[in-house]
Amino acid sequence: MNPNDFYQLVQSRKSIRAYKPIPVENDKLERILEAALHAPSGKNRQNWRFFVVTGKKRDEYLKYSQKSWLGIKDVLAKRLKPSLYQFTERFFYTLGNAPVIIFCYSHNDSEERYLTSIGSVYMAVQNINLACFVEGLGCCTMGAPLEIKQEVDQFLGVTHLPEYQRGELELLCAVVLGYPDHNPPKAPRQREGRIIFVDDVLEKNQ
Repeated sequence: MNPNDFYQLVQSRKSIRAYKPIPVENDKLERILEAALHAPSGKNRQNWRFFVVTGKKRDEYLKYSQKSWLGIKDVLAKRLKPSLYQFTERFFYTLGNAPVIIFCYSHNDSEERYLTSIGSVYMAVQNINLACFVEGLGCCTMGAPLEIKQEVDQFLGVTHLPEYQRGELELLCAVVLGYPDHNPPKAPRQREGRIIFVDDVLEKNQ
């Protein structure tokens, strides 16, 4: 593999919030989910659980998406300019017409530390993001479902699972995906204070 191809892939990935009304082919969706399964995980537990929502069930989720917006709108109002705030609000009310939602859960248990368990799932989510781009799709990873976590659990029916009832199954995020219907600019990467070489820090403090 050409290293430049990989770095171009990583740098080209961005969040998409508007999608064409075109279904995602099953073979593409299967390859994306297979990519997620190849992420590293703590003690190789592969503790991710993915609940894939499409069709009428996806349409039913819109009312929950709209409710989750209420939990974050005030914070976003302070961070976004008015036009972007309005665009984001519309996104939550329609999910940008994305035809697929993947809800990402962590199966936690006493054999692994909590942060390692959830970190393993987020590495799988990154694989989903990159695989979507390779497949010509767009996606957006969303933490907003956590605003109404218990309602999402009930909506998906996970509350009936034994591991959920034991307190081991936890929603971490959702990923909406589909064919992009816009090409937004990617937010500039912030580098100041983000990367610290410890040897240099120690030398400066001596």
